[in-house]
Amino acid sequence: IVRKGKTQLHKWAERQVLLCGTCLIVASVKDSLTGKMHILPLVGGKVEEVKRRQHCLMFSSAGPQAQTYFVNFDTLADYQRWHRQASKVVSQTISLVDLSCYSLEEVPEYLFYSQDLTHLNLRHNFMSLQGPGGLLNLPRFSQLKSLNLSHNRLGVFPESVCEILTLTELNLSCNGMNTVPAQIGNLQSLQTLSLDGNQLSFLPEELGGLAQLSSLGLSFNNFPHIPGVLDRLSGMDKLAMAGNRVETLELGILARMSHLKNIDLRLNGLRWVKSEALEAVKQVTQLDLRDNHLATLDLSSICSLETLHCQRNQLRALTLSGFTLRTLHASSNRLTTVNIYPVPNQLTQMDLSRNLLEYLPDWVCDSRKVEVLDVAHNFLSELPARLLSSLSLRKLLAGNNRLQRLPDLLDHVPLEVLDLQHNKLGELPESLFYKALNLKYLNVSANALETIPPSSQSEESLSTLQELYLTGNKLNENCAALLVGHQNLRVLHMAYNQLLSFPASKLSKLELLEELNLSGNKLKTIPSTVSSCKRLHTLIAHSNHISVFPEILNLPEIKLVDLSCNELTEILLPDSLTATLHELDLTGNSSLLLEHKTLNLFSHITTLKLDQKPAMATGESLGSSTLWNHGYSEMSGQRNKLCVSVLAVDRFGDSVEAAYGVFDGDRNEEVPRLLQCTMGDVLSEELLHSSVDSVYMSNTFLTSHRKLGMAGQKLGASALLCYIHHEPSELGSYFSLTVANVGSCQAVLCRDGQPLPLSKVFSLEQSTEEMDRVKLSKAIITEDNKVSGVTCCSRLLGCSYLSPWVLPKPWVRTEPLCSQDEFLILGNRALFERVSYQEAVCTVQAVRDPRAAAKKLCTLAQSYGCRDNVGAVVVSLHIGEDNCTCEPPHASTGTDPRGPPPTPLPVTAPPGDPATPSSSSGIASEFNSETSASEVGSEAGSTASDEHPSTGPMARPERRCSLHPAATLWGPHPVLFQRQPSCATFSSNQSDNGLDSDDEAPLEGVISNGSKLEVEVDIHCCAFQIRSGPAASPKDHNLDKTRSDYPNGKMRRQNSVVVSATNGCLLAVCGREISDLKKSPSTSSLFGKKLSNGSVVAPEDSHNLIEVALEAPKKKSGYFTAPAQQDPEDQLVVPPSLEQDVREQLRGQSPMDSDCVC
Repeated sequence: IVRKGKTQLHKWAERQVLLCGTCLIVASVKDSLTGKMHILPLVGGKVEEVKRRQHCLMFSSAGPQAQTYFVNFDTLADYQRWHRQASKVVSQTISLVDLSCYSLEEVPEYLFYSQDLTHLNLRHNFMSLQGPGGLLNLPRFSQLKSLNLSHNRLGVFPESVCEILTLTELNLSCNGMNTVPAQIGNLQSLQTLSLDGNQLSFLPEELGGLAQLSSLGLSFNNFPHIPGVLDRLSGMDKLAMAGNRVETLELGILARMSHLKNIDLRLNGLRWVKSEALEAVKQVTQLDLRDNHLATLDLSSICSLETLHCQRNQLRALTLSGFTLRTLHASSNRLTTVNIYPVPNQLTQMDLSRNLLEYLPDWVCDSRKVEVLDVAHNFLSELPARLLSSLSLRKLLAGNNRLQRLPDLLDHVPLEVLDLQHNKLGELPESLFYKALNLKYLNVSANALETIPPSSQSEESLSTLQELYLTGNKLNENCAALLVGHQNLRVLHMAYNQLLSFPASKLSKLELLEELNLSGNKLKTIPSTVSSCKRLHTLIAHSNHISVFPEILNLPEIKLVDLSCNELTEILLPDSLTATLHELDLTGNSSLLLEHKTLNLFSHITTLKLDQKPAMATGESLGSSTLWNHGYSEMSGQRNKLCVSVLAVDRFGDSVEAAYGVFDGDRNEEVPRLLQCTMGDVLSEELLHSSVDSVYMSNTFLTSHRKLGMAGQKLGASALLCYIHHEPSELGSYFSLTVANVGSCQAVLCRDGQPLPLSKVFSLEQSTEEMDRVKLSKAIITEDNKVSGVTCCSRLLGCSYLSPWVLPKPWVRTEPLCSQDEFLILGNRALFERVSYQEAVCTVQAVRDPRAAAKKLCTLAQSYGCRDNVGAVVVSLHIGEDNCTCEPPHASTGTDPRGPPPTPLPVTAPPGDPATPSSSSGIASEFNSETSASEVGSEAGSTASDEHPSTGPMARPERRCSLHPAATLWGPHPVLFQRQPSCATFSSNQSDNGLDSDDEAPLEGVISNGSKLEVEVDIHCCAFQIRSGPAASPKDHNLDKTRSDYPNGKMRRQNSVVVSATNGCLLAVCGREISDLKKSPSTSSLFGKKLSNGSVVAPEDSHNLIEVALEAPKKKSGYFTAPAQQDPEDQLVVPPSLEQDVREQLRGQSPMDSDCVC
């Protein structure tokens, strides 16, 4: 009830009242939709309680002609809420409104009543010109200063904006505009104008009249040259024209624009920079010419140049003026020398890495202030003595060259960082450590060092060294004594040397040590004095001969222990373990036996990796384990979480196939885990529908992208999937390898000892085609070459909001395998950034065990400076005619010249446990420490074999080897199988199923304690079968036939697994009927509502709007909800009149066994 005015002459009336922004809005009539609205500004006014009337407030505006409204509320709750909110309004001024990313087509009409609005953000909407809240009405904001209309697909410049004369900042980026109207000249107060990411090729002359304009963004348009109108904009000091079509830069034009100091011409396709004779460019101080096509560059006429970026061109010659030069970035070119005159005495930082330098120019040593010098990845054979003796140099990166020796240091130098990895150094200067007292980081990995210099000339050491990397040399245990002087050492890597032992007395001196890597040596023990390193949090000592578990479990800060690939037999445990230990890797210790008590003591460890003890069957030798086996490694490095996941299945389905994958989420762990758990199922489903590699691989990636659901809206991951299979069209062919990838994960095949890259890196820096595509779609590429500042990859799974710039479409390639193919390496970006293809191949060749090889690759990457997550998979291949055990084909008779179609052959699974890999495959499992060994055996000890007796006189099976599997089955009643999609659910933070993992009851027979478990290779291989029920009905039989009858007769089957909702880990479920799973409270959600993104949830009304909008047409069979048998209501209904005929037909068919043997 409302009354206007303070006098009693006005009557109370029932009206609708709104508190919007800084105004009180009162309807003039009872039906608010038919009358006008009264607006009462509250800024500076007051809100008071009316004591003589219950639940009543008085609203008054400010000013000499203030108005007053009395509002009476029905309840005390409404009264208090309005009083509280209105009190805030009258005391505050709402000046900034952010309505970005709301899919708006119009501005909410009530917003126009907020007269004090100064900043309005409408980016990422679908704003229209017409309508009550359209852009034509924006001039109603009389105080508006900042307006953001970027990413609205306007198509044309909204001329109504030019009537908002108070604007000082206007953003119209990424709207597909072709022209700028002349009315832009009306905005005389405009200071910042962003027109990036449009289709502009010219600017109106009226723009030159904006005297206050100081910032103009013209990047990623279609300008063929620098617009002449910029000459009149004297207030501008930066020219932002990256991503246009300027092929020739006339330095004379820049000389006439005396107000421009910062020039950004990245990604323009520049080919020539021309300079008119005797004309100096005096005002330009910063110039960015990255990612162009320049072959030569002469900027000697720019005499005031301070900073130059010219990376990733094709420069062979570079000439600069050195008067004021401070920073030079010229990496990734073809430079053999750099000419700078005069000597750049102001130069502090220079990057000449990844060029063709064979020597350093003399002026480098003459420069007095150089602090950072990067000359890595060149052909330098020596470093000048004057360079190392420089009194200004603090950081020197000279790795990946041809250095054989370093000059002696003659005096004390301020050097702090020295990287000399991947050279040919046989020794280091004797005086290195006591002349470079400030040295904190030294990396000399991958050299030929046999010893290291002493830390000091006397017993007292002043060394400040904190990180020392000595991996990949020829050091022995005598070097340990030389490390004692470095008492500030925090990180020590001595992997892959020739250490037989590590002296106990020396290790005890390194009390500040935090990370120790002694992998790949010949150590038999870790000294017990390691317990004196109280700050140690990481101990990596895999691939040694250690038989006694070190005394490290009592260390207060220990987090990660890797003792895999050793000779451990038992573990002597203390009474209690530190709670900080979250990862323990004991795989590859074949003689290690853990008791139930030990497993219970490890229950708090998040990730426990132990060997699975396989029970080899007699027929297993003819399986895929003789053709390939794998090993893998994942290391988090110095990151707090692991964002790399691995998929590895040596036995992919019933036939002799395999699938491997690597997924790298960069900064997120959710998307890689979802892909790890789903992509194998998606591939198996797509293989049922197509045998064309580009089709089933592309569909696998697109479907996996869709199944990410809400997690894939803003998060993404690089993905690599490799599928080893037999070509269905060629009976006697060898195997083929189909590789598909998006992002930066890569696959390399070793053929005849040489690396053969199979994947394509989809990063803007390495793919010119992708850079052109992204530029053509008018994406904003930031200075660090990232799309919208988010990712450097142009193709990812996820990151849907970056479409169409970032796509999920994969690169697909199929390579026939031959006997010359030795192994396959899969790795993420961090691995191949540090380890070259050739080094990776040589590394694996020197290590026979695939798991140890994968471990070595990751260890090398970390020792070479990688601080990110690193993951590697090594697949050892043994493909050749020597494995063939086929019987000669039977003679056949018939009139068909091609021979009669083969009779139905019985399809029999190989004897033994199909989920159990060979002992030589280097497979490990991770499981919960609360699970006893007996429980593990009961859960993973048995599976079933599928045997179907055939009928007919010619039903004797022809024995085929794994190289040449049986041909496609023809016949009137073939015994067909389909791959059963697996059931999976994820934790609530990874999927949109709305389920809380803590609320779900544990599955009977499933190993889980709610801890986060990494999905290891062996768990993927544990493809336990779930089969149930009686023989299939005729309708079931026909359905199977329909689903399996595809070109080339590909028959594929998938074993079912369940993904635990509590830890996201693949856990085998054996001996459970699907009907039982439906009844289980923890898996009942698997059979609930199936969303189009692949998640399976119980029927609920609360689903995200974005997910509903992206919903694609549903298939008849889902990847997670396909039942193991047909529902009873789907059985074939036979009319009584045809019942007798059906019975007779069924008698002629062979029954299909579907017993579950566990």
